[in-house]
Amino acid sequence: MPRDNMASLIQRVARQARITFRSPAGPAFGENLHRLQQLLDEVRAEDLHLAPRGPSAAAAAPGGGPPWAGVVPPVSYMHICETENFSMGVFLLRSGACIPLHDHPGMNGMLKVLYGTLRIACMDTLPAGAAAAPPPPAAGGGPCLRALFRSRQQYTPASPPCLLSPHTDNLHQIDAVDGPAAFLDILAPPYDPQHGRDCHYYRLLEGPPAGAAEPPALPREVWLMETPQAADFWCGGEPYPGPRVCL
Repeated sequence: MPRDNMASLIQRVARQARITFRSPAGPAFGENLHRLQQLLDEVRAEDLHLAPRGPSAAAAAPGGGPPWAGVVPPVSYMHICETENFSMGVFLLRSGACIPLHDHPGMNGMLKVLYGTLRIACMDTLPAGAAAAPPPPAAGGGPCLRALFRSRQQYTPASPPCLLSPHTDNLHQIDAVDGPAAFLDILAPPYDPQHGRDCHYYRLLEGPPAGAAEPPALPREVWLMETPQAADFWCGGEPYPGPRVCL
């Protein structure tokens, strides 16, 4: 029986997200989060009536630049639903697109790749005063923080969801690898600048040592500098084509 003739999978994901994030400090949070992770792991692009973008979305532009440069947003967002406790939607990245390093203050999150390949770099902020040395001169006096660069992994539709919490993997950068990609995203609670949940962007101040054939091993401590949103990154909107979600 087609899923849409019953409660759609995305409807069940939304219901479980509502249960899970209604009481994130409650005794059943871990069990509910695990159940939500299991449901999210089942979601495929076709469940949301999505199909990978065609070759034109991955083709190189004249001069070797990305095909979307200066024409359409590098990233688009399909809103599915939002409550005071969580938001859910789909991000679509064009070939070569990157969601720059950013944070999720006080938030939990889950990311499930629907098509394509993503490279996700995850970091944790370290307590103030944890640094053994001052920021490098490249900081230029801007606001800096010390962070633990925990991981850099590739995710595909066959991968389990990528998880973040208020304290673990809360900063991350997302790059589309070898073509367009899309992922289902849950954030709990949603961004809300009036309640201290604004998005901040960062730049990694340390690169691999000169002449190194491989990047330094992870995890490792790094310095980050807070920056404005990059001029070449912006997010557009697209209509969500999948099953309706009612909460």
